[in-house]
Amino acid sequence: MKLKRVTFQGGVRVPEHKELTEDKPIEVLPEPELAIIPLSQHTGKFANPTVKPGDRVKIGTKIGELQGFISANVHSSIAGKVVKIDEYPHPVGTTVPAVFIENDGSGETEEFTPKDWDALSPQEIIETIKEAGIVGLGGAAFPTHVKLSPPPEKRFHSMILNGAECEPYLTIDYRLMVEHAKEILEGGAIIRKALGAKTAYIGIEDNKPEAIEQMMKLAPEYDFEVVVLRTKYPQGSEKQLIKAITGKEVPSGGLPMDVGVYVQNVGTAYAIYEVFSKGKPLYERGVTVTGKVKEPKNLLVRIGTPVKKLIEAAGGYSEPPGKLIIGGPMMGISQYTEDIPVVKGTTGIVVQSAAEVTLPLDLPCIRCGFCVDVCPMGLVPTLVADYVRVNDIDAAEEWGIMDCMECGSCAYVCPAKRNLVHYIKLGKTIIMKRRK
Repeated sequence: MKLKRVTFQGGVRVPEHKELTEDKPIEVLPEPELAIIPLSQHTGKFANPTVKPGDRVKIGTKIGELQGFISANVHSSIAGKVVKIDEYPHPVGTTVPAVFIENDGSGETEEFTPKDWDALSPQEIIETIKEAGIVGLGGAAFPTHVKLSPPPEKRFHSMILNGAECEPYLTIDYRLMVEHAKEILEGGAIIRKALGAKTAYIGIEDNKPEAIEQMMKLAPEYDFEVVVLRTKYPQGSEKQLIKAITGKEVPSGGLPMDVGVYVQNVGTAYAIYEVFSKGKPLYERGVTVTGKVKEPKNLLVRIGTPVKKLIEAAGGYSEPPGKLIIGGPMMGISQYTEDIPVVKGTTGIVVQSAAEVTLPLDLPCIRCGFCVDVCPMGLVPTLVADYVRVNDIDAAEEWGIMDCMECGSCAYVCPAKRNLVHYIKLGKTIIMKRRK
């Protein structure tokens, strides 16, 4: 099979720090004594609780029923007693309703029923995925059944499994590809049948040679083409991945479906494999715990486990933490407490020292153009940010602010250390409030 080495225009090379965990096999973290499971772990409406305080649940019991089209079911990750349903801090920075479950130590599991996906229709596959509460595990957590159900006038001719994992530090997708390549490809085959896609790819950055080797051995069995991508951030973004692999450009304001290409994270493909091979809903996921911890690790973690339990499993902090990030350092979200729970979209926990997160001065733009060179969306970030600073939101919108993916490449290369992403996020928030 011929290897391609492709990429997209723009982007940056950043220190990877993947050596901390890339050779660490995935370990199973013991169940928490108390699971705090948010009823919102996905894009869209909160799930409605289907349990009440005092109820006993098993591993895999549905505890939240999706509301409307864009929503997702939520399942218990441990067996025990529901002690309360209350508001609790969420990794995205808000508080949401969460189900508190006290572990009874029984490990009792619901009776899961595997399904022969090859004997099912595309709609039956999508309904099974919907019932299992599967969402995108690359971080966005968009409900997978929704993504698999485009409007009738849209058709997917191609699909891409996203194994780029371009964020620094994170290696959980890499370990999944090394340890579960066959299962990921079978999950991809299930997705492909649901879509009716004619062509299928798996894109992997060239800093992951062992994953490439594993996939190269097995991909022909599933009629997938392995595409080797040049290591560059943000190669794992959907639009950049589509451009690199297919040459198609998603239009401004558009979605991948507009060019007939479907993209799904390899972790999601693995979760879909487990739905059909084991009948297992989504109640656990892999997480990289890295940075300033004593023993950086890749862990398989029950949803609802407090982050502090993952830090403890990694030996604790190696020095006083300056910042605790859920996700990667480029697009992740800084936290104010380690008591927040792991959710479906938690790809990693990155601990940085105080020295690493000292905020530089935000100096005037020197008109160097570096931000323009690296912007993967072809924007002029410094100009867009300036329009927001002077409250000319209409001009910011005209200059494409809503196309910004907030990857942070512009701020990373800016010699003046301007808070470009900060202002762009602010502008987008104002625009979204106006539209509502």
